[in-house]
This record gives sequence, structure tokens and C-alpha cells, in this order.
Amino acid sequence: MINGWTDTLLAGIQTLNQILTAGIAITAFSLFLYALSFNLRDRVARSFAIILLCVVIVFTAEALQDKSLAIKTLDLLLRLQWFGIVFLPAAYLHLSDALLVTAGRPSRGRRRFAVRGMYAVSVFFLVLLAFGYLLGPLVPDGKPAPHLLRTMWTEVFTLYYVGAMVWAGVNFARAYSLMLTRSGRRRMLYLMAGATAPALGSYPYLLFGYGLAAQHPYLFWSVATVINVLVGALVIMMAYAVAFFGVSWPDRVIKSRLVKWIMRGPVTASAALALMTVVRRGGEFFGSPYNAFVPFIVVATILSLEHAITFAAPLWERWLFFGSDRGELKVLQNFEERLLTQGDLQQFLEAVLAAVRDHLQSPSAFIAALDDETLSPLIVAGNRAMLDQDGLTEALEKVNGDRRREFQWGNFWVLPLHQRRRADMDQDEVPTLLGLLGVARPEKQVMEREQRDALWLLADRAALALEDRQLQQRVFRSLADLQPQVELIQRMRAAGRYDTRANLLAEPLPEEEDLANWVKDALTHYWGGPKLTNNPMIKLQVVRELAEKDDGNSANALRTLLRKAVDQVKPGGDRKFTTEWILYNILEMKFIEGRKVRDVASRLAMSEADLYRKQRVAVEAVAKAILEMEVSLKDQ
Repeated sequence: MINGWTDTLLAGIQTLNQILTAGIAITAFSLFLYALSFNLRDRVARSFAIILLCVVIVFTAEALQDKSLAIKTLDLLLRLQWFGIVFLPAAYLHLSDALLVTAGRPSRGRRRFAVRGMYAVSVFFLVLLAFGYLLGPLVPDGKPAPHLLRTMWTEVFTLYYVGAMVWAGVNFARAYSLMLTRSGRRRMLYLMAGATAPALGSYPYLLFGYGLAAQHPYLFWSVATVINVLVGALVIMMAYAVAFFGVSWPDRVIKSRLVKWIMRGPVTASAALALMTVVRRGGEFFGSPYNAFVPFIVVATILSLEHAITFAAPLWERWLFFGSDRGELKVLQNFEERLLTQGDLQQFLEAVLAAVRDHLQSPSAFIAALDDETLSPLIVAGNRAMLDQDGLTEALEKVNGDRRREFQWGNFWVLPLHQRRRADMDQDEVPTLLGLLGVARPEKQVMEREQRDALWLLADRAALALEDRQLQQRVFRSLADLQPQVELIQRMRAAGRYDTRANLLAEPLPEEEDLANWVKDALTHYWGGPKLTNNPMIKLQVVRELAEKDDGNSANALRTLLRKAVDQVKPGGDRKFTTEWILYNILEMKFIEGRKVRDVASRLAMSEADLYRKQRVAVEAVAKAILEMEVSLKDQ
């Protein structure tokens, strides 16, 4: 009786351990995809992604191991784990080097060489693994679990593993000491604490302690379960710290996006897998190997959690991430939800015109908006030809100070649409004209009082929509003016998280519009001139590096950069004079070859006006290519 109970307890602990192992694999893979999706351009995120990939390999191979597997399959899975294990030391040193660079201690060649050397050593151990030297034979009936025997090379690798992890730990500590801000030190501390999990939790300690573990199986599996819980939590902590590297989003956005990613990915998948395993193992325990409830349990779990996350996300964002900015961000969220888009406006005004036509049995109606003293049709319903017969300028001229009187314009009744009267306006002040509502008059029809009242009520609805449209256009123009400064501040704030001394003093990236103007000037003087030699692009890092290779000649360096950027616009294959090649041909013929506009336009069979339009697009393409090269160089 007691033996049966203890065996059941041990089986339960083993099952829980297997669920946790699979959960770690799922979590690591999900975070790996997160790094690929959002901040892979950052060196810290790239090295962390390699660590996550190693963790995925180790824990996936471990989760797939089962007593029912064939011996060859089990041996293959145990050796497959080592594909991840052998690269962990190099990946950790890579991460520590990236942290030091980010903290203001660039690699002068020695650390970079050391990282590459560590990867080469890992490849060497991988070759030993492939030829059977790194690990010994499988012990399939080993206690408390099947394991591989170690060899002399296993001992060597263990020393290499420990040495690399200690070296990386020292670099972590150096990077932490360089942090000047509280947030930087806190996140570096999170990263250091989280980094212990893959380092300590991925190594197969049964290579050395299988004898002791076999004597205390309950203790072994209990400790393994606790360790897996810690590994899962610490990997998430490490991912949280790394998520702030290489992105310029506000902290609240990073936190919210990461939490949603974890909840919708690892948490949902792990919960579904856990319940599926429990139901299946429960069915086996009660004598039913196949349980029809398994697919229903999985689907119900996924749908329930997704539903809960959708409803809970606004609450945790507001209370956990918004902080003292809660009021301002709530206003912005409400604005986004209630924003009247162009599509919404069109739908509403179409409904207004439909009601107008139906009420008056009219064949045509329109709403025209007044923007910068220019009246243009916004919505036309019914017979459009009736409106096209005459221009709207004449209708606009008929509007006078009487804002509640319709007038005739050709075959139309026209109603002026004004802003609502404000409390601070004088009694005789006429509100601003927003546009016109026009409805075609049926022949010999006189508008009755009820029809007139209904028409003016609908006109008020249309005026309200046009007023909101103008207000939102002003908001959007303000946001467009504000966006470049906000982006610049966010980039500098993100750069200053970890290295305030260097990053805040660094030259910011130019705006695309400014860069396009600089590119046009430089191309105009491609073969020499003040717009080339005194061009602001000379300050770019990519130009300075090219100048170092050309005896400090900045003009030649800028010319080389322009040539590279123009070549990136070039389509593949031999040069042709087709539509696909038109941008490159304009750049090559007008700027590089220096031909006259008339000659280029004639050769490309286009008007000079069209040539200038296409030239603008071509110059913007060159500017974009240069900006990408500059960003790529800064991220190295």
C-alpha cells in the first residue's frame, strides 16, 4: 500500500517536472521570437537571442525524453541537448561583451577576438560530440533517469564551461558598476540575476552525480522541480531586462508589450499543455489510455485565457505601468477609441445625405467642405452630373451672414454649415463657415415647413461632423510637428539608459527630410563643389569611417557613400531603360554622368515635370539607404 502511494507520488513529481521543462522550452522559444521581432538590431538582444536558442534546444530535448522511447531515440535526444550546451559559454561571453559596449566600454579588439575564439572552441566541442568523443555511451536503465557517461573530454568541457561563465560574470559585474542611473543599475541587476538560470539550469549534472541521485530519487526530482520553477522565472526576468535594450519606446510600452507577449504565448501554451498532460496521465491512471476530453480541454483553456487577457490587459496596464501619468494616458486612449476617422466621417455624412434625399425625394445631394478658403465636394450622393454642371465657387459667393437661411443655386437648395456658437462670441458675430449642404430640388416642388425643419436638423448634424473634422485635423498637424522632437528625445532617452556620458553626447540621427535635402545637394555637386565638401553628411559616422580608409579625405568618402547608396537603388540584372530602372537611370544619368535635364527626360521618354517628380523619389531612396547604413553602423 505504502509502496504504491510513494510510486504514485514520485510519478506525479516526475510529471510536474516534465511539464515545467516543456514550459521553459515554450517560454524560451516565445522570448526568442520576441527578440527577433522587436529589438534584434541591438547587440545585447542578439546575444541574448543566442542564449535563448540554446535553452530551447536543451529543454526541448529534455521534455521529449520518456521511458517509453526506444533506446536509439533516447540516446539521440540526450546528445541533442548538447547542441545547446556547448554554445552556452560562448553566448554568455558574447552577451557580457555586448553589455560592456553598451555601458560605454567598447571592445578594442581583444574582447571581440575572445568572443569569436570562444565560438570556435564551442564548434570544436561540437565536432567532438559528433564523433562520440565528448560523451560516453547511454545508460538506459540508469537511476533516477537515463543518462550518458562522461569521458575525459567531458571533464575538459566542464572546466571550459565554468571558466567561461565566471569570465562572463566578471564582465556582468563591470557593466553593472558602470551604470549611472537607478533604472540602469536595477535592470542590470535583473539581468545578472536572471542570467544565472540558463547557466546553472542547463548543465546535465547527472553526468557526475547519478550515484547519489539514484539513492535519493525523491530528493532529486523535487530539487529538479524547484530548479525548473526558478529557471522559468529567472529567464523571464532576464528577458525583461534585455527588452529595454535597442528600443526607444517608453518604458510603459515595453513592459506592456512584453507582458502581453508572455501571457498570450508561454502562459497560454504552457497552461494548455499542462492540462492536456494531466488529463491524459489521469486517463492512463484510471485505465483509459485515450481520453476524448483532451482536445476540448486544450481548446477551452486557450479560449478562456485569451478572453481573460483581453479584458484584464487594460486594467494591469493602467495600474501597473501608467503610474503618475495615468490621467494623461487615459485621455489619449479615450481619444484613440473615439477618434473620427475619414472612413467614419464618410459613413456618417453618407447617412446624412441618404436621409436628406429620402426626406425630400431628391435625386442628388452633396456636402462640400471649406478648407483654406477652398470649397470642394466631400460627399456626393445620387446623380453626380447635376453637381458637375456648375462650379461651387458661385454657390459659396451666395452665402451671407444669415446662418439659418437656405438659398437657391441652380437646381439646388443650399444650406450653409457653420460652427456651433461659443459662449465667448458676440451676439452679432457669425460663426465660422465650415461648408455647404446641397440638395437637388425636384421640379416645381416647394419646401414645406416640416421638410425645412428636418433639413436644417440634418444640416446641424453635418456641421457637427465637419467641425470635429477640422478640430482633429489641427490635432494631427500638431502631432506631426511634435513627432520629430518626440522621436529624438525618445532615442536619446533610450540611449542614455545605460551610457549617459557617451550616448547623450553622441550626434543624433538626422531626420529623413533633412537628409534627403543634403543628399540632393551632394549629388548636385557629385564631382566637386561646396555642397559636397561642406555637406552636413560629412559628420555621419559612416562617412568618417570611409574617410579613415581614404587618408582623411571627407569629400571622396562622401562620394563613395553616395555611389554605394545609388547602387542599392539599382535593380538586379543588366541595365535597362524600363519602368523598373527609372529611378536608378535618373540618378546615374543626371548626377553621376552629369547630363542636362532635357537630355535625360528625352532619353527616358518623359516630361521634365515628371522627371523632377521621379527625381525626388530617387533622392529619397538614396537618403533612406544612407540612413540604414548609418543605423547599422551605430548598432555594431
